[in-house]
Amino acid sequence: MQDESAIKNKPTSSQTASTESIPENKDGWRRARVQHSLPEVFRSVRIPQSGSVFRKFLAFAGPGYMVAVGYMDPGNWATDLAGGSQFGYSLLSVILLSNLMAIVLQALSGKLGIVTGRDLAQACRDNYSKPVNFALWILCELAIAACDLAEVIGAAIALNLLFGIPILYGVILTALDVLIILLLQKKGFRYLESLVIALIVTIGLCFAFELFWSAPELSGVMKGFIPTAEIVKNPEMLYIAIGILGATVMPHNLYLHSSIVQTRQFEQTALGKRQAIKYTTWDSTIALFFALFINAAILIIAAAVFHTAGRTDVAEIGEAYHLLAPMLGTSLAAVLFGVALLASGQNSTLTGTLAGQIVMEGFLNIRLAPWLRRLITRMIAIIPAVIVTALYGESGTMDLLILSQVILSLQLSFAVVPLVQFTGSKKKMGQFANPMWLNIVAWLIAVVIMSLNIYLLYRTFFG
Repeated sequence: MQDESAIKNKPTSSQTASTESIPENKDGWRRARVQHSLPEVFRSVRIPQSGSVFRKFLAFAGPGYMVAVGYMDPGNWATDLAGGSQFGYSLLSVILLSNLMAIVLQALSGKLGIVTGRDLAQACRDNYSKPVNFALWILCELAIAACDLAEVIGAAIALNLLFGIPILYGVILTALDVLIILLLQKKGFRYLESLVIALIVTIGLCFAFELFWSAPELSGVMKGFIPTAEIVKNPEMLYIAIGILGATVMPHNLYLHSSIVQTRQFEQTALGKRQAIKYTTWDSTIALFFALFINAAILIIAAAVFHTAGRTDVAEIGEAYHLLAPMLGTSLAAVLFGVALLASGQNSTLTGTLAGQIVMEGFLNIRLAPWLRRLITRMIAIIPAVIVTALYGESGTMDLLILSQVILSLQLSFAVVPLVQFTGSKKKMGQFANPMWLNIVAWLIAVVIMSLNIYLLYRTFFG
């Protein structure tokens, strides 16, 4: 169902000729929103008009967990493992800080989708000139491909560790997730959300056992959440800290969240939107604390098992898998680590392909069949992974994993700045524009992310 404003403002063919020639509407956008984000599931989840607060919250719960998946993908594992094995619990504060930044940014992303009826990609298209918009689209597609690449490699490594499947074949097998998405989304968006939540619970349970077996020092863990000056003074520690930040805050999640919050049938009134913003923020905040637990757990396990034993060189996923069983005294430790990695990689590919569809449709207004768009997204990730694996083996895939994180870091600022700009605009957001304090916090986060990622890129290429 289209809302009244979308119908009234529907542009004619002459209005859509060129973004540059279109003046801003009274709401601050260059063109009225015509097509809905993810039209096949748009406003498909009913919200109860009566009942308890908890019942209404449950109706909104789900998108936050799909977003949280990107904050615990295989790209995070390598940085968390390296941070824990080299520096013990010291970098837990960085994971906490990254998570708090993510909570603010995802709340803004959800609000943008609810208030404007646009996802972040559509908002960019309706605000910037064609050249700027095209550049943003290219950068975003590169980031999604890089993120998808990390997830494909992570899932392939897990299949190799658990079942001995060669990484090359494992990469190809990950293409099957396209079929899973199509099957579940045909049944309803709630089924897709349920699968994602089930896989997150699986990852959480696996790491709960790992934490129990590793018996970390609780006082050390608590101290680790308190930032220290050493993080900035020690160049190696700072480099890994920035890597953790870059691997934690994912640009494609900002596009994804602003779209999937629109799957809910909330009332298109000021009160209805305010309620939707509240429950959506609760949903993403709670879900991101699950991501905090999982990222912190990986670092804590690496610190408790490897760092305390003097193994400060453990940074690769495969190496950690093979060392866990003998060092913890149970083969189940390695198995659960592999299961968690497989669940993480598969979960991330589900949401990554969905984000790819949102970005292409939003920036270019191109509508492809969902299966075709997801197949294109998957092929962009699988083809380089297959080539590198065939030529260089497992070591090559690890280099590719590192490269994917660098590309993600490069794109992050180009998603964060438009988001903060749009949600802070009273013309575009009306009464829902960020208050002054939130604007200051959001821009501070944007500046910190930009500065740290510039440093990370400099160190990667010239350091």
